[in-house]
Amino acid sequence: MAKDLNKVMIIGNLTRDPELKTTPSGQQVVALGVATNRSWKGADGQAQEAVEFHNVEAWGKLAEIIAQYLTKGGRAYFEGRLQTDQWEAKDGGGKRSRTKLVVQDMILLGGRGGGAGGGAADQSQSQPSEAEASQEPASESKADAKKADKAEDASLDDIPF
Repeated sequence: MAKDLNKVMIIGNLTRDPELKTTPSGQQVVALGVATNRSWKGADGQAQEAVEFHNVEAWGKLAEIIAQYLTKGGRAYFEGRLQTDQWEAKDGGGKRSRTKLVVQDMILLGGRGGGAGGGAADQSQSQPSEAEASQEPASESKADAKKADKAEDASLDDIPF
């Protein structure tokens, strides 16, 4: 029996501030937009670039975390599934549809506060200086940095994972 797979992973920047709402049943939901960039060299050797815009949605505690820690321009990794919503247009224009990424996991990128600005300065703060990098092997410093990031994230009271 074949199993299906609906899994999406993107890393990008928020195109707008997250919009946190509460459903009539009391469930928290957040909607946001994320842009991803792709660069390549064309047949003529010239640099090409394209931007994709993604509709993103998260539910429950994850929705609250996204609304609290991310703002327009912030950078994050999102993992989840694709879902297409369909509805009738109010103006009688027929069926409409929109595909979105429903988030099941999220990682803030850019260090502390990186989600709140995502600028290069935030990212450079989490990288070791050349002097620090030369004192220990790169593989050890990367592993130690990952452990430190996980320990720091785990100490936050309102993150459920």
